[in-house]
Amino acid sequence: MTEELTVVELCAGAGGQSLGLEQAGFRHVAAIDNDNDACNTLKMNRPDWFVMESDVRDVKGDQLQGVDLLAAGVPCPPFSIAGKQLGEDDERDLFPEALRLAREIRPRAILLENVRGFASKRFESYRAALKTELKGMGYWVDWRVLNASWYGVPQLRPRFIMVALPRDAGEVFRWPEAIESVSTVADSIGDLIGERGWPGVAQWLKRASRLAPTIVGGSKKHGGPDLGPTRAREAWKTLGVDGTSVAELAPGPEFPADARPKLTTRMVARIQGFPDDWAFSGGKTAAYRQVGNAFPPPVAEAIGRAIAAALLATGASTGAVGNANLAAANV
Repeated sequence: MTEELTVVELCAGAGGQSLGLEQAGFRHVAAIDNDNDACNTLKMNRPDWFVMESDVRDVKGDQLQGVDLLAAGVPCPPFSIAGKQLGEDDERDLFPEALRLAREIRPRAILLENVRGFASKRFESYRAALKTELKGMGYWVDWRVLNASWYGVPQLRPRFIMVALPRDAGEVFRWPEAIESVSTVADSIGDLIGERGWPGVAQWLKRASRLAPTIVGGSKKHGGPDLGPTRAREAWKTLGVDGTSVAELAPGPEFPADARPKLTTRMVARIQGFPDDWAFSGGKTAAYRQVGNAFPPPVAEAIGRAIAAALLATGASTGAVGNANLAAANV
């Protein structure tokens, strides 16, 4: 890409969206999250980024002006299928803060991401209000539910994506097309499952030659890291995986050939689309939760490239804000 585009990211988490947007040609002016482990993950992997550990409610947008993209994966619980009705859980609804910062920052484009549940009829009026607010700021707005499997991620993982662009850029924007090849769990982590000589790997690969259930950050009822509630664990069982917890190591020669192995955090990170050199800060539970809650980098890259193409087709990037200026401003 010939021009550099800039992004401010809210609720950056472990950096799934961050990495994807970087791969799409965006330079991070700021990556913001309130979780210490997530911020340390970002700092470990991208020490040159300006990583801000803060509640988004405390962020002042006037010091972040002049960027091309504001991206936010606001917390999902208020909009999950199993979540409470919106209004009963307002403290976790950060869409109003994302809109506030959009008004203060005035980015050229906005990317908002959430769970598929936000696309349901239950939140129709909320979505309409969000769209009206963005249109009132002068943006063209559209949204889709995209499956991660369409972009090479070995799980279905449907996500709600809303994009807001200048009207001229909206006219040329095209949602990213699905790639032709489909990756499976076996394709993604087969080498990791067999790296310690487990005798059951060949048979396991046959069972795992399909898409994974949607990776989640673990069930809250279960104390440590696991692959989700009962329904998710049953789905994992059909792939030959024990989803009751997360392993430290791949199965070895002593592990029974007909047993179901547990996945390691690195295996789950692969299934989320993270490269092997992306490190995660914190203990096993903290690291796994970061991975499980992440936005798959390949999906973020595909959307980021579509946004970048529309922006670059209709005008030069702003590229105006630097990390050093933000740090000095003590945003």
